[in-house]
Amino acid sequence: MPIVAQSTETTDWVSRFADEVIEESERRAPGAKASGAAAPVVVVASGLSPSGPIHLGNLREVMTPHLVADEIRRRGYQVRHLISWDDYDRYRKVPAGVPGVDETWAEHIGKPLTSVPAPKGSPHPSWAEHFKAAMVESLAELGVEFDGISQTAQYTSGAYREQILHAMKHRGDIDAILAQYRTKKAPAKKQQQKPVDEAELEAAEGSGAAAEDDGSSGSAGYFPYKPYCGNCEKDLTTVTSYDDDSTELTYSCTSCGFSETVRLSEFNRGKLVWKVDWPMRWAYEGVIFEPSGVDHSSPGSSFQVGGQIVGIFGGKQPIGPMYAFVGISGMAKMSSSKGGVPTPADALKIMEPQLLRWLYARRRPNQSFKVAFDQEIQRLYDEWDRLEAKVADGTTLPADAAAHSRAVRTASGELPRTPRPLPYRTLASVADITAGHEDQALRILSDLDPANPLASLDEARPRYDKAEAWINTHVPADQLTIVRDEPDTELLKSLDEQARESLRLLLDGLAGNWSLDGLTHLVYGVPKVQAGFSADATPKELPAEIKTAQRSFFALLYQLLVSRDTGPRLPTLLLAVGQDRVRHLLGA
Repeated sequence: MPIVAQSTETTDWVSRFADEVIEESERRAPGAKASGAAAPVVVVASGLSPSGPIHLGNLREVMTPHLVADEIRRRGYQVRHLISWDDYDRYRKVPAGVPGVDETWAEHIGKPLTSVPAPKGSPHPSWAEHFKAAMVESLAELGVEFDGISQTAQYTSGAYREQILHAMKHRGDIDAILAQYRTKKAPAKKQQQKPVDEAELEAAEGSGAAAEDDGSSGSAGYFPYKPYCGNCEKDLTTVTSYDDDSTELTYSCTSCGFSETVRLSEFNRGKLVWKVDWPMRWAYEGVIFEPSGVDHSSPGSSFQVGGQIVGIFGGKQPIGPMYAFVGISGMAKMSSSKGGVPTPADALKIMEPQLLRWLYARRRPNQSFKVAFDQEIQRLYDEWDRLEAKVADGTTLPADAAAHSRAVRTASGELPRTPRPLPYRTLASVADITAGHEDQALRILSDLDPANPLASLDEARPRYDKAEAWINTHVPADQLTIVRDEPDTELLKSLDEQARESLRLLLDGLAGNWSLDGLTHLVYGVPKVQAGFSADATPKELPAEIKTAQRSFFALLYQLLVSRDTGPRLPTLLLAVGQDRVRHLLGA
């Protein structure tokens, strides 16, 4: 029996949607609770089109229902999270920047994505499977449980045959609903997140008027079904006649000229157009919750029209929150039809799954946010570590605690985590300085806390590996740190007595402060001592000039150690260089 008590985490958006979904599920199965029957399985859904790299904007299409489904599971209900792979969509165009793909792939435009060859060198049998595989692997790392449904398998097996025949029989009713929007001005193009049906995108681009394809319409009437050609496999077909009694359908292909007559009751090589297909699936699967991007929430869009068409199939429209744009630090809006867009796999190379889950859990679906691939990732990790500390000591706010809980665990248990989660910026600095030398990295990291040294680099993994990957793939070469081999004698000779004194104070304190905390205290304390204050003096006790003196001192050390005005945090850099080499480079 489900646990009917509401979760204690009631202040976050996930719990609120879970409440609504459970209530809607019980409304749709009245009497089950009173009769003592088992509660119905709660169905939430996502849809992904493997037309190219499945990017971090598409991930919101999955993470939103996943988080809600997981909360419902925590309460003891049975939940099914469906991911419909829209792999029976048409191949619309050759995306730019995909390795192993050239202009010859244009000959496949119009075919189902599962009939298009995978990029050269891929181990997968088709275009769709190639891009699905990367997403499936990322979802496993993120702890997302789901049931995947291939729309190619559904359509070609005849699973939707009765629904297709029903749609054709009621094509007049469907056409009447769609006609309400055809004469209206197409809504302004908005930021698209949910990958819509590829065929409708093509139709929209071709007509310049319709926002989305809603079926074939001509002298033979309206038809909400489009066959793939039996000769060239493309969907550039037109239904020329259909008989409801015999289900005989005739179509012709404008690409190759092929024409044939088939019995739709036995024919499995075609699909309902998107605006009919989506609500059909809501009814077929009993979907209660499915989010959609802003483009699907405007008047005349798929979600709005689908809310009327779903009734034709005897179903109800799901609860459908709109979700907002997901951006990338320093990059423009993502589009899966273009190459070079960051995917979940790209993000998981440089950040732990918990951090990526947290980014999606802490913001309401209608709030936009950015995933950082630049220096901002260090700040995000600092924020995450502060949250972890607050959760540990019980001082965090309820909503923040809920987001943290959803990031680190699912109803199935905790996600694997780094045993010793050292600061990401420190790990990145060490990876930068050591350039792949693990023995050196372990030496430096062990010196961070001499009282509790790191016994093995594995204790800092996988966070260390993520930070190293970020350094190697996202930091420009001219920003990497290269420690000098020999002292800068010219600079050392030019120093005035005050600068020389600052170096002496630093060198005198090295041995007694050789830890991360000790060196932090030392490098900040030297300018204080030179100005006549205690090294322990707080900023409130110091004049503003001390900050200027500290900046000048830091710049001098960076110049002498790495020939630049800036670099990794000085305490980390000093640990990395080692005492003997620091003394050598500072002219001791």
